[in-house]
Amino acid sequence: MITNSITSGGDHINHIGIRDLVEFTLRSGDLNAKLNSNNTAKQGAKIHRKLQNSKYKAFENEYYLDNTLKINDIDFKIEGRADGVLVQGKDAEIIEIKTSDVQYDQLSESMTTLYWAQAKVYAHFLMLKETNLKSVKLTLCYVQTPDQNITTESITISKKEAQTFFNELISEYEEWLKLRTDIIKQRNQTANQMPFPFEQFRDGQRQFSAVVYKTIVNHKHLFAQAPTGTGKTISTLFPAIKSMGENIANRIFYLTAKQSTRVVASEAVDLMMAKGLFIKTITLTAKDAITFDAERNLKPEDNPYMIGYYDRLKPAIKDILTNHNQITRAVIEEYAEKYQIDPFEFSLDVSQFCDIIICDYNYLFDPQVHLQRFFTAEDSDNIFLIDEAHNLVSRSRDMYSAAVSNEKLDELIEETDDNEDIERLHKAFKNFKKSFTINAKILTESDEEYVHLDNPLSAFGKQVNKLCDVINDWLGRNDRDEDLSDLVVDFYFSLLSYQRIAELYDDTFKTRLFYDRNHNVIIKLFCMDPSPFIGESLQLGGSAILFSATLSPMDYYQRVLGDEEDSITYEIPSPFNPSNQQVIVTNYIETTYAKRPASIQPIINTIDAMIESKPGHYLIFLPSNRYLSDVVEEFQKQRPLVETAIQTADMTPEERQDYIEKFKDNPDKTLVGFALLGGIFCEGIDLKYDQLIGVGIVSVGLPGLNPENDLIRYFFDAENGHGFDFAYQLPGLNNVFQAAGRLIRTNHDSGNVILMDQRFSQNRYQKLFPANWHAGNLIKSFNQSQTKHALANFWKMHK
Repeated sequence: MITNSITSGGDHINHIGIRDLVEFTLRSGDLNAKLNSNNTAKQGAKIHRKLQNSKYKAFENEYYLDNTLKINDIDFKIEGRADGVLVQGKDAEIIEIKTSDVQYDQLSESMTTLYWAQAKVYAHFLMLKETNLKSVKLTLCYVQTPDQNITTESITISKKEAQTFFNELISEYEEWLKLRTDIIKQRNQTANQMPFPFEQFRDGQRQFSAVVYKTIVNHKHLFAQAPTGTGKTISTLFPAIKSMGENIANRIFYLTAKQSTRVVASEAVDLMMAKGLFIKTITLTAKDAITFDAERNLKPEDNPYMIGYYDRLKPAIKDILTNHNQITRAVIEEYAEKYQIDPFEFSLDVSQFCDIIICDYNYLFDPQVHLQRFFTAEDSDNIFLIDEAHNLVSRSRDMYSAAVSNEKLDELIEETDDNEDIERLHKAFKNFKKSFTINAKILTESDEEYVHLDNPLSAFGKQVNKLCDVINDWLGRNDRDEDLSDLVVDFYFSLLSYQRIAELYDDTFKTRLFYDRNHNVIIKLFCMDPSPFIGESLQLGGSAILFSATLSPMDYYQRVLGDEEDSITYEIPSPFNPSNQQVIVTNYIETTYAKRPASIQPIINTIDAMIESKPGHYLIFLPSNRYLSDVVEEFQKQRPLVETAIQTADMTPEERQDYIEKFKDNPDKTLVGFALLGGIFCEGIDLKYDQLIGVGIVSVGLPGLNPENDLIRYFFDAENGHGFDFAYQLPGLNNVFQAAGRLIRTNHDSGNVILMDQRFSQNRYQKLFPANWHAGNLIKSFNQSQTKHALANFWKMHK
C-alpha cells in the first residue's frame, strides 16, 4: 500500500509498513487465487501467540525494525515487526509466522515470494542495527488451519544479499512514491491558493467551515446539525481540503449512505477544481454493482479479469492517474476493460493514490468489508466526513449483527447426498443441522415466539467454524458443481458473517432465537449498542465530522455514534425565513394502532383542506405500507379526479425516478403523492420552488413495536432511564424531521407542514422541534375548520 502519511515540508514523519512495501512492489499473478483463506485476524493472532510462547519461546516477539530513507526530498520511515528474532553473538535467526487454511504445497509461487521477501527486509534492517552480523537465518513457519499442520522452511541470507534485495525493492517502489508525492505537492500548493468556490458564504457557512477546520486541526470529533440550504457538503469539504494544504491532513474519506449524496460530494469537488484545485478523487461503487456481467458466473481461476490481474495492474494505475483527476465509476470501468482487470479491485487499488475517497459507510464501519488498505491501524492524517450521520445509527446495528437460518439446510443436505466426491461436505451439513436443532430446542420446545439469551451459543459457534472450514476447502476444488456452488456460497456468507460478529460478542449483544414468516428458525447475534465499535472506527482517523440536516438532540447522537467524552457539537440556524413555512399540529387526529381505522377520514379531510387552499403538489407520509394502502384506497374512492403518485414496495430505480419526475411538471395542477415515512422519499429528494408546496406527516413516526426495539429500550433504560426515547421516540422524530425537510429547499420556497397526530401537541415532542419551527408559524388546530382557516390565511399572506 502507498503510505497514507505522505506530506511535504515540515517535520512530518511518513510511515511505510514493510509488508505494504513488499506486497505492492512484488505481488504478481492472479487476483483471488482459487483457494482463499477463511482465517480471521483473531484466529491468526491466537496462533501467533501460541507459537511465540512455545516453539519460539527463546525469541524476542514482535521485534521492531525500521530504517529511514529520503525519497523525492521527503523522509520516509520504513518499519515493521518481525514475529520473532533471536540474536546470539554473531548468529541470528528471524521467524516469520503465516497462517491460512490453504495447504502449504498449494500456495502460489507469488504468495511464498511475498512471505520470503518480508523476512529478507527484516534481515537487512536487523544487520544494519547489529553491525557484527554477517548473515541471518530466515525461518518461515506456515500454519495450515484448522488442523494446525505446521510446515517450516529455512534459508540463510548474507548481509550483501539482503542489502541488494532491499535496494532493488526500494528502487521500484520509489517510482510509485514519487508519483504520489508529486500529486500531493501539487495538491497542497493549489489547495493553499484556492478561494471559496462561490462569490460569498451563505449565512452561517463561514462559521461552520471555521469550526470544521478547527476540529481537524485539534484532531477532534464534531457533531454538526446543518439544515437544508446551509451548503453542508461544501462547508465540510472546503476546510478539509484547506487543511491538506497546510500539511495537517493527507486523505479525506467522504462517507455517505446514499448514491445521491455521493454525487453531490463529487460535484462539490468539481466546483473547487474549477477554481484551480488539483486533487485526485475517487468514488467507490459496491462490488455487485460494478462487476462486469462477463465475469459474474466465472470461477476466479477462469475469470480473464482476475487471471494475471497483478501483472497488468501497475500500467493501468499509471494510465488512469495520468489522464483523470475525478475517477468515477464510468472511468474505472473504462480502464478496467482496457486492461482486462476486475473493476472493483482496481478501484480499491487506485484509491491508494487518491486524496478524497467518496464511499459508503460500510467501508469504514463494517467489520466485514472495511478497507484494509487504510484501516488496519490508526492514522491521524485521515479525515472522516460523515454525511447524513443520522442514518448511521440503524446502519451500524445491522453491520454488527448477524444471523443464520435453518431454511436451506435440508436442501443443502439433499443436494450433497449420493455423491462420494462431496461426502465430507454432506456430513458437515448433517452435523450442522444436528447442532442447529439441539441449540434451537430452547425455542422449538417452548410456546414462545422468540427467546433471548445473554450469552452466545458456544457449541453452535464451534459448529459454525467447522462448517466454514469444510465449505472453504470444497470451494477451492476445481471439480466442484457450479450449480451447487451458488446454493452453498449463499449459506457460507451467512456463516462467515456470524463467525466474525461472534468474535465481537460482549454485553452490548443479545442472542436471539425466533421464527421467520415461514416458520424457519433464526439464530441471531443482535447488537443493541454498536457505539463502542463506531468509536473504534472513528479513532482510525485524526478527526471526524458527523453532520446532517437533522441531528437533534445532539446528546443522543453523541451517545449512540461513538460516545466520545470530548466530542464537539455545533448547530447552524436555518438560513430560510421561518415565516415562509407554517407548521400545523392537528390535535383532532389520533394515529395510534387501535385508532387508525377511525383516523382515515380525518386524514382525508385534512388533505382536502390542503389541496383546496391552493392547487399544487403535496406529499403525504404514512408510517406503514398497510396504513398507506388503506388511506390511498379511500382517498382515490372519494377523490377520483385528483392525480396521485403512490410509493409501492420494491420500486425499481426507474419507477422511483418516474415518481419524482411527476412533481417537476405542471406545478399549478394538483398532485398528491403518498410515501412511506422513513422510506426512500423521506430524504434525499430535492423539490424546489413550487414543485412541492405542502407536506402531511401522519403519526409521530415511532418504529414498530418489536422484540429488537424492545431490547434496545431495556438496554438504555438500564443505562440512563431513556430507553423509550432511544429505541422509539428519537428515531421516529428523525423520520418526521427528514420528511418535513422535503418542503423548504430555497429562499423562494413556501408551504405548509401538517403534523397529523395529536401526540405532537405533547411537550415531550414539541421541546425537540427545530428552532425555526418555533420561530415561525407553529399552530395547534383542534378541528377541521381551524386547519382550513390557518391554511387560507397562510396562502393569503404568500400570494
